[in-house]
Formats: sequence, structure tokens, C-alpha cells
Amino acid sequence: MMISSWRRRRAARRAGKEPRRNENGEMELTIPRDFRCPISLDLMKDPVTLSTGITYDRESIEKWIEAGNFTCPLTNQVLRSLEPIPNHTIRKRIQDWCVENRSFGIERIPTPRVPVSSTEVLEILSKIDVAFKKEDGEGCRELVVKVKSLAKESERNKRCIVTNGAGSVLSEAFQAFSKASFDVNVAVLEEILSALTIMFPLDGEAKGFLGSVSAMHCLKWFLSSGDLSRRRNAVLVLKELGQEKMDELSEMEGAIEALFKLIKDPICPTATKASLTVIYYMITSTSTNEQLIAEFVNLGIVSLLLETLVDSERGLCEKALGVLDGICNSEEGRQMACNNALSMPVLVKKILRVSNLATELSLSILWKLCKNEKSEDGGVLVEALQVGAFQKLLLLLQLGCVDKTKEKVSELLKLLNLHRNKVECVDPMDFKDLKRSF
Repeated sequence: MMISSWRRRRAARRAGKEPRRNENGEMELTIPRDFRCPISLDLMKDPVTLSTGITYDRESIEKWIEAGNFTCPLTNQVLRSLEPIPNHTIRKRIQDWCVENRSFGIERIPTPRVPVSSTEVLEILSKIDVAFKKEDGEGCRELVVKVKSLAKESERNKRCIVTNGAGSVLSEAFQAFSKASFDVNVAVLEEILSALTIMFPLDGEAKGFLGSVSAMHCLKWFLSSGDLSRRRNAVLVLKELGQEKMDELSEMEGAIEALFKLIKDPICPTATKASLTVIYYMITSTSTNEQLIAEFVNLGIVSLLLETLVDSERGLCEKALGVLDGICNSEEGRQMACNNALSMPVLVKKILRVSNLATELSLSILWKLCKNEKSEDGGVLVEALQVGAFQKLLLLLQLGCVDKTKEKVSELLKLLNLHRNKVECVDPMDFKDLKRSF
């Protein structure tokens, strides 16, 4: 009887039904082997079975398949189907085991929602296609809400929806409703715009629909509206369109002011970065960029960018520097930057402090301002020396940089050297924590 009892306890431990003590004497629970995913070795939350009969956790096996593998990880057999089947039996057993061992801190895994299939997605998209061709705004809006809801349920659903062409269908619907009465269709247009921000990146066909005259005017209207979510979604979609449609956008009344306002009165970091990107596209790719830069300068973008740069994270800093670099391509932009007391301190500080890109952009702006300095007293050159530009540029040469950057650094050092006797440079201890990049 004692041997039999011992064998049962040993079998229970092997199956994970009986806890055992670790080296500290604490009770330790072992997960049954059948409940572990063969890939992650963790407790399966959503067990699914492949065509080979092996069960995995859905998240793990989908990552395996998305990585381009079409074989079963355990058996190496070629999969006859890439659609895993939910294993309700194993899931129920796992849930029961969790309940039985809740005293050990094990929480019952929730019953997972069945992910959307390609067939279901295509059916919904087909209904959206029919709805907008019939000009059924309310019917289309309800379907778009359903698509958004499914996409937000899980990353897996979102991928399924995107890969089945939802971006193009929604973009075509946006274009169709933008041609009709705007007052009547504003609700469905707003819903589609919101859904499109989940479908990035958009393909060429989708961008073609959204780049139409009617769609662009509609996007500009949303960009200029008082509603924060509308403005955010509009600028995100405009950013996705890239540089090709920036000429048209720049000619639309109120577009420049709306973009400027998104930076001046930020909604969220994502919207601010998108606005800076759109402005960068506009001032660097349009045929009338001199006029555009003048409009932005008159609005006060130089001081706004410099204030943004004082305390900003890497992504925002790089984008703000990119726009300021583009603004400084014009005489008016350079003059406004030279007249701002923040320019030299901010630009010099950003060199070697944020990223390689931020260093290159800061150096480019500094080079444009110093190279075009015409005053006899040195102007910005003296200001740059006062905030330690000379030492920082020397350090940049020592750390190593590409030839194009090295040329600008050398030229700047020559310009600054002419005025070194006029000022006393700052303490180089500002650079004590920097390390060589090689």
C-alpha cells in the first residue's frame, strides 16, 4: 500500500497535479506537459491544433507561420492548411486545472474570442463596396464600425483585415462619399477616416483614392475642423499619402494654418510628429516652397520649432530639426532663426546628444546660419562660440563622421576661429560623458 501510494504521488507530480517544494522549501506548481505550448513552453491561453495534429498556443504558432514557415515545428511535416483549429477540449482542461489550483495563485484563462477569418473579412468588405456604390451612408458606417471593432480585438484580427485589402476598399468608399453632399455624409466619412488610421501602411491603390481632388478637400476640411479626433486622423492620413500630393494640399486655403495649429496646440505626440512630417514634405517637395516657407515663417514657425526642441524626445526632436533645416533654406527663414536667442544654444546642445540624425540636422542648420552671416561683429558666429560650438565641433571630428559632415564641420571651425579672440568659450565638461562611436 505504501509503495502504491508513493507511485501515485510520483505520477501526480509528473502530471503537474501535485505541487512540490523548491530548494527554499516553498510549494512549487508544475504545469502539465500537455498544457504547455511546444514552442514557448508556457501555459497555453488559446490552444489550436494544426493539420498535423499537434497543439500549440495560437500566438506562438501564428508568429511561426508569419515568419515564413510552412511546416509543423514539432514534426517538421508540411502543413496542409495554415488555418489552425481551436482545441476546445484542451482549453477546457486547462481552465479546469487553473480553477483547481487557484490557491497557488493560478488565474483561470479567459475563453478566447474566435479570431476573424479571411472569408468573414472579405464578406464585410464586399458589403461595404455595395453600400457606398448605393450611396447608403448609414449602412456603410455600421459596417465600418464593425471592421474597426474586429481590428481592435487583437493584432491577429488587424493583420487579417489589412492583408485582405481593407485599406483600398475603405479609401474608395471615402472618395465616393466625398464626392456627394458633405453635410449628409460627414458621419460615414468621419468613421472611415478613423478606420483608415488602423490600416497603415496603405498601398498605392488606396493612396490613389485618397489623393483625388474631392478626397483631399475632405481631408483638409477635417484637418481644419474643431474636433480633435478628426484633426488627428486627417493629419495621419495626409502623412501616409507622402510627398506626391503636397502641392495640392499647400494650395488649399487654411491647410497651412491648420498644420501650424497642430504643433502650436498639440493634441498628442503622434499628431504633432505627423504634422511636422507633412510640413517637411510641403516645404521640401513643392515647386513653390519659397512662398510656403515665407507663410510658415510669418506664422511664427521658427520660434515654435525652437521652443519644441528645448525639451523633446528623440522622434519629435528629429522631425522638428528636419523642418527647421528646410525652413533655413530660405533667406527669410535663416534671418528669423538668426534673430532668435534660442537658436545657437539649442542647436549646439543637440549635437552629439540625441542621435546621429539629430546631429547631422543640427550641424546642417548651424552651417547654413553661420555661412550666411554678414555682420562685421560676427553675429551668430560669436553666439555659437559663447555656447561651446567650437569644442563640440572638434569633438565631433575626433569621434568620426562621414565626409560630407566632416566638410561642414571643417568649414564651420574656420569661420568660428576668426572670432575666437572675441569671446571666452564655455567649459568643455559639458562633454565629459560622451564616448567614441568606434
